[in-house]
Amino acid sequence: MICIPEGFAHGFQTLENDVELLYLHTEKYSPDNEGRLSVFDPSIGVKWPLDITVISDIDKKTKYIDNDFRGVVL
Repeated sequence: MICIPEGFAHGFQTLENDVELLYLHTEKYSPDNEGRLSVFDPSIGVKWPLDITVISDIDKKTKYIDNDFRGVVL
């Protein structure tokens, strides 16, 4: 179990097949209030253990952080 503080950016990569992930939220899910960071953004520097082979279309389209970045606005 992992507890992620509200508003804290997070991502995950499964290392085995047949993995289930269950999210519990503090509020009802609202896609209009979602913020995103690109998993490929070199300025974040995530070192994924495995090559990324499956990723959602919306995550593929997420832009990199630029010099005007002031945080993810929710």
